[in-house]
Amino acid sequence: MKAKISDVFFDLDHTLWDFEKNSALAFEYVLSKHKIGVDIKQFIAYYVPINIKYWERYRIDEITQTELRYGRLKDTFDLLKYEIEDEMIFFLADEYIQHLPNYNHLFEGTIEILDYLKSKYKLHIITNGFHEIQNNKLRNSNIGNYFQTITNSESAGVKKPNPMIFEYAITSANVKKENCIMIGDCIEADVRGALNYGLDAILFNECNAEVPENIKHINNLLALKNYL
Repeated sequence: MKAKISDVFFDLDHTLWDFEKNSALAFEYVLSKHKIGVDIKQFIAYYVPINIKYWERYRIDEITQTELRYGRLKDTFDLLKYEIEDEMIFFLADEYIQHLPNYNHLFEGTIEILDYLKSKYKLHIITNGFHEIQNNKLRNSNIGNYFQTITNSESAGVKKPNPMIFEYAITSANVKKENCIMIGDCIEADVRGALNYGLDAILFNECNAEVPENIKHINNLLALKNYL
């Protein structure tokens, strides 16, 4: 692998950028600012699995971006039995998106591994996140300068694991896929999506979940040094 890989593609959320920690901080700020009378810890406990399910549906085009942003909040408030108008839900959804990039905790080892890899490979991002938000996250967390190209689902017109987003990213980077590797936290979108397209892939398995034997995986980003 060390001899042939020239370009390394990363997912952003849940891989380099600690989405759950930053998301919780953004909600704590927004809900407090607008005096929404819910327990933040209980809100987050309900919201996290709901958000995962909504993103799974968004990834396969079952729902729109607007339905994603509204539905995950509506379902959370419903579970909390908290009465709130639809207009306020849409408002809070926008507020959350606006403030989310203000919190920029990265996973342990992110800067060290990017410094290590940048001297050896060209680095890139492939994300299903939204263009403006992802660019703000990269800029505000001071890691945007590490990446030569940034591919998002809005620019590509499709989402991971669709092979066309990987094709779009490879073309933008002007590189051959046999010389590339994908690193991400989602086994379906990042790893199987990349493998099905013909890219090598490594799963960032920060939660230490059970992984099929044929999938390369790491629990800490610095463990990438064992592969690259």
